[in-house]
Amino acid sequence: MTMIWGIDLGGTKIEGVVLESIENPKEISRIRIKTEAEKGYNHVLNRIKDLVSQLKKDSGDNPNKIGIGTPGTIDPETQLLKNSNSVNLNHQPIKKDLENILNLEIIIENDANCFALAETHFGSVKETIKNPKVVFGVIMGTGVGGGVVVDGKSIFGHQGIGGEWGHNVVEENGKKCYCGKRGCVETVISGPALEKYFSELTGKELTLDKIYLLFKENDSAAVKTIDRLLNYYGKGIATVINIIDPDIIVIGGGLSHIEELYKEGLENIKKFVFNPTFKTKIIKPKLGDSAGVYGAAFL
Repeated sequence: MTMIWGIDLGGTKIEGVVLESIENPKEISRIRIKTEAEKGYNHVLNRIKDLVSQLKKDSGDNPNKIGIGTPGTIDPETQLLKNSNSVNLNHQPIKKDLENILNLEIIIENDANCFALAETHFGSVKETIKNPKVVFGVIMGTGVGGGVVVDGKSIFGHQGIGGEWGHNVVEENGKKCYCGKRGCVETVISGPALEKYFSELTGKELTLDKIYLLFKENDSAAVKTIDRLLNYYGKGIATVINIIDPDIIVIGGGLSHIEELYKEGLENIKKFVFNPTFKTKIIKPKLGDSAGVYGAAFL
């Protein structure tokens, strides 16, 4: 069996894993290092090179290809990275540069696609439903993104933006997003967006975890904040369901632990779905912070 290699490139950390095989995803080696993105694009490339050297030494394997999950996506025409909130990676030929530096074939997809693949093949989707036709993987955390898996393969799309529901507009004349639009899903229900909303209501700066605890205690501002999350989550997810009608949706990221997403959130989705009944399964993830790197290895 051939070992499979994956790297999850994040804004603050880069993680690499070597798995025994697709059939048996046992970890042979797993190493995490700091990205040090503030030192620039070329430094990030060298950090990846260092990580690959460490993984080779630790695993005893010498790959001929590596899957990499990145924030953002490769533009099919220019082959440059785009739409990354790690902005020093944007407009860079990262795939070509890494292939030159590592002398390996590189397969790159965005981190949400990797999450969706991992949960489909190794995680909670596999445990919940047999041979799903269409899976939608949701990332809700610092940012909001998504990935679509059809017949076990991720949908990259004609422009490389398959699954990018986080930049659909749900709040007309809402706050400006880094993408240039206003009222994107990400500017409304990401963790930082909800924290900012709570701060505007109260003048207090709290983490979303603390806001959620206050919500449980029926604090009025916290209730408004979580209600805002559930309302726009319903609108945003219903739009996806109306278009691709997935068998199952798996939610990952820092907000995935919020129980109301799987209860009251379902009722909000139902309001906007174009169907007399609502049968889409919505589940929690299994793999936690392993999903990105496992999905990259699956590539």
